[in-house]
Formats: sequence, C-alpha cells, structure tokens
Amino acid sequence: MSRVGYGEASFGAADPDAECSDLYAFVSPEAPETVTIIANYGFLNLEFGDDVLYEIHVDYNGDARPDLTYQFRFRTELRHRDTFLYNTGPIESLDSENWNRRQFFSVTRVDAYGKSTVLATHLPCPPRNLGPAATPGYDALAAAAIADLPSGERVFAGQRADAFFVDPAAVFEIGENTRAVATGPATVNSIAVQLPHPGRMIGVWTTASRRELLTTGDDVLVGPMVQVARRANPLFAELFVPAADRARWNGMPPSDDKRFADLVEHPDLAVLLPVDHPGHFPRLEGLTARRADLVAMLLTGLPDGLVDGLRTFTGDVQADMLRLDTTVPPSAEENPFGLLGGDFAGFPNGRRIGDDVTSVMLRAIAGATFPMVDETYEPDDAAAQAGAEAHPRTHDVTFPYLAAPEVLP
Repeated sequence: MSRVGYGEASFGAADPDAECSDLYAFVSPEAPETVTIIANYGFLNLEFGDDVLYEIHVDYNGDARPDLTYQFRFRTELRHRDTFLYNTGPIESLDSENWNRRQFFSVTRVDAYGKSTVLATHLPCPPRNLGPAATPGYDALAAAAIADLPSGERVFAGQRADAFFVDPAAVFEIGENTRAVATGPATVNSIAVQLPHPGRMIGVWTTASRRELLTTGDDVLVGPMVQVARRANPLFAELFVPAADRARWNGMPPSDDKRFADLVEHPDLAVLLPVDHPGHFPRLEGLTARRADLVAMLLTGLPDGLVDGLRTFTGDVQADMLRLDTTVPPSAEENPFGLLGGDFAGFPNGRRIGDDVTSVMLRAIAGATFPMVDETYEPDDAAAQAGAEAHPRTHDVTFPYLAAPEVLP
C-alpha cells in the first residue's frame, strides 16, 4: 500500500484552495467583550474547496495543542444545471433566483477532549463581487451573510480584500533603502469568527486538511483527513523554514516546532542583510548571539520583564502560534508598528488588520528588538528603516473587518 497526493503537504500555488495565507487575532474594537479571529486562504480563488476542511484552533494552556477548534466545511450547489453561467441576472439577495452557483458552509466546534458540536449548517456565503450591474449593493449582500449563532459566536465566510498587500518575494529583494515592495490588495477567501472574550492569554493558528489517498494494487482508497497547510505568525514559513522543509512543516502541529527553533535563533536573513547592503548593518553583522528576542516574539511569547507592561508568554513550549493577551484593550489610536511603535494591542500581541507586520518582522530580524534581551546592544540605524513601502490598509470598522473584494472580471 502506498500513499498518493495529500500524504505530502502542499504549499502555495500547488494547492491554492488549501493555502493558508494570513491569520489575524485581536480584541474586537467595536465589541471589546469579544475576540475576532480571521483566517484567509488562497489568492484570487473563486470559492472555497468543497473537499477541504478549514480549521481555526485556539490554545488556552500553552501546550500548543487545540483546546478549542472551529471547523468549517463547504458545499457548492447549482440552482440551474442546464447552464454554465454563474448568474442569469442581477443578484440582489442571498436567495436570488438569478444566482446559479452558490456556496454554503457548516460550523462545528470541537473541545479539548475531541467532542464535536455542530453549531450551524447551510449558512450562505455571499456571491462574488461582479460589479454594480450583476451584484448591486454588494456590501448589503455581504452583511446579510454574517450569521449570529445561538451558541454566542458570530461567523462569516466569503471573499474579501486582504489588507496584507506585500509580495513575500520582495522581502528578499530589498531595495537601496531596505524597503520591501508593496503590491495591491488581493482577493482572498476569508473565514471570520467572533467569540466571547475568553479573558486570558490564547494561542491561535489555522490549518487546512484534505483526504489522504491510499493505493493498493489498482485500487485507490480514501483515507483520513491530513493537514496540508497551516498559518500563525506572519511570514514565519517564508523567513524561517527552508523551502525543502515547508511541506513537512505545513503538515506538523505547532507543538513540534522546536525542531525549527534554531532557524529562528540564527535567521538566514540576518546574515543576508549585511551582505546585500554593505556598510548599513555593521552591528547586525557582528551579532552572533542566539536571537532570544525572536524566539520570544514568535515561539514562546514575551515573558515578564522583557517589555514593561506587556506579557504574551504562554510557556516553554516553542511553537508558531499567534499569541494574544485578550486582557489588553483595543488602542484608541492604532500604531501600525505595534510593539515597535509602543502600541501593545498590536503585533506581536495578536495581529490587527492594520498592523504593518512586514516592517515589524524585517526590523526585528535586523536587530531592532534585540535590546529587549541585551540592553547594551544598539541597533543599526538601517534597522529602524527596514520595512514595507507605506500604503493604505483599507478595512472596515465592524465585523468581518476586511473590506469588500475587488470586482472580478
């Protein structure tokens, strides 16, 4: 018997339906008694995969294993099977007779002991944004797809405009002023869940899974669900996981991330910056110590005493989780640089829509955060300039926060 297909985890364009592209977690600004988690998948995909299990995981006790999981399963339905058209006229409501190809989803909550509870079934996704003629009043259509569940959660699943518009490849093609190239906002498939405020530190990550295929002779057997992608901290895989190991990493639980800790402690990009920009990073070039600052930001959370007034520590288990201290209230005026801008309600304390995580990550790797663990270290001037080109991050002020997607051709 041999394994076929999804025994090897996918990454990126090889499996766009299952690509976990971004994750956000923050105390809801307009409803601070709740926490919002948003997981995005793929780029420019027309819909969610009916054969993909999408999950959002929450860890309460710091062991990097889920204590709460929300599972989302999708089903595509055709209203008129005798046409290839997506719509046969304007879509003015979620039950419009003109809307031919529709998607629905179910929500299941799984507790720490594996007990599953189906919270909702057959919830509608909004249609694609086809423009004012085909989808007039698109914002109203999307708002109608927000569901308030009897169990207390609010959920949404559908296309949105991702606010994280920077080309990941540009991180490695830094220009003269060490600034990454910004691109336009992408259309992504977004799942958002707003849950009652847990009143504690949480760790969050998202995964996508597919059925494993097994072959025996001429037969192909369908096996169990196999995790093929995951996401927590922004750019973690791109900056710290070698390309040859990404498939394996995508299939691992975060509780096994210790095996990649050395790549965080001694990041390749910290070696590359002085080489690519001679004379700009002399102090970084001489920094050979273990990068305990990056380990704290990304793998354990910030312990007491590292940053006055901020603690995101979840324990000694080293794991790529997006950590959020839910007791920190939303900021009246958000600083896109989060921790580096003195705004403790932003990244790496969770991640808000407007957080400029590319700049924070690049500046941290360039040495801007090393004084947290060695107050005698003085970062290079260039470390404070590293980051993405300034660009607007348009988003809504209410759930599901991400703006409406661009009009699709």
